[in-house]
Amino acid sequence: MNIYDIAELAGVSIATVSRVVNDSPMVSEKTKQRVRKVMEENNYTPNVFARGLGLNSMKTIGFVCPDVADAYMARAVAYLEHDLREYGYDCILYCSGHAYEDRQIAVSTILQKRIDALVIIGSSYADDDEDSERVDYIREAAKQVPVFLINGYIRGDNIYCALCNDYEVTYSAVTEMIRSGRKRILYLSDSHTFSANQKLKGYESALRNAGIPVDESLKIYTPNQIIQTRDLLLKTPGLDIDGVFATEDGLAVGALKYAKARKLSVPEDVCIIGYNNSEISVSCDPELSTIDSRGERLCKIIIDSMMLLLKKREISHKVYAKGYLVRRSTTDF
Repeated sequence: MNIYDIAELAGVSIATVSRVVNDSPMVSEKTKQRVRKVMEENNYTPNVFARGLGLNSMKTIGFVCPDVADAYMARAVAYLEHDLREYGYDCILYCSGHAYEDRQIAVSTILQKRIDALVIIGSSYADDDEDSERVDYIREAAKQVPVFLINGYIRGDNIYCALCNDYEVTYSAVTEMIRSGRKRILYLSDSHTFSANQKLKGYESALRNAGIPVDESLKIYTPNQIIQTRDLLLKTPGLDIDGVFATEDGLAVGALKYAKARKLSVPEDVCIIGYNNSEISVSCDPELSTIDSRGERLCKIIIDSMMLLLKKREISHKVYAKGYLVRRSTTDF
């Protein structure tokens, strides 16, 4: 039983239920009694969001992400929207694209909608320098509403971040590759975002700590498209690899198709690890070993943080979710 059910049974709007919960003078005593009776009959206890709604609240959370066509972004939006709807909140989504100026415009535009909080999804909004001026537009947004960032970190007041430990989990996975005998490990990425750069640092550290020089020719950047990745690798002259670490599952599947085209046995000749544990990872043959970056866990951290903040509780500005390697058929360790 949630606020939507109570509103339907009482024959009123969700906004009216929220006002009844807050004992707003804008609702007549007759309506209050009807709504309270329905709540009592159904053992409904108002949740923290319903209790905390003030008269100035628009009960709306803004989402900004680069592209909802991206599987990771789409899953995050779906999870957040579902849970916030259970708390009686509506959501507004703005897809900004990846260009810096477009990200600024997106944040500015959605703030004009009188949202109660802003959730920014994706590490492309962060910067490797925690104090970079390039994220000042987000710090300015945080002066108006709480800002929650998924999979990136920005230092600032009223900014709260949930992110995967990309450096550590990448370091661990590449180290395991090396221990299994791999020495020429290809790094495949589609971006230079905060998250991707953390993965790159983990990859390079694993190589250096194993005494393997970092070979710049084994870092390849390409859009996260399976066929485009395969074709690029096929066209790369002198490509000699025995392992692949990809920052996206789509890139890893492209590498898998490259291996098949070259008649390389997977994982015997080349082992492959992807990232995000998406549906793609189990729809290919062989099934893909991949890093679970804990997308749903990060979304839950954001929701829980909102609840606590609404209760005027202190919350952490940075919370990690520990990623882990899901071992399937493209690795043999």
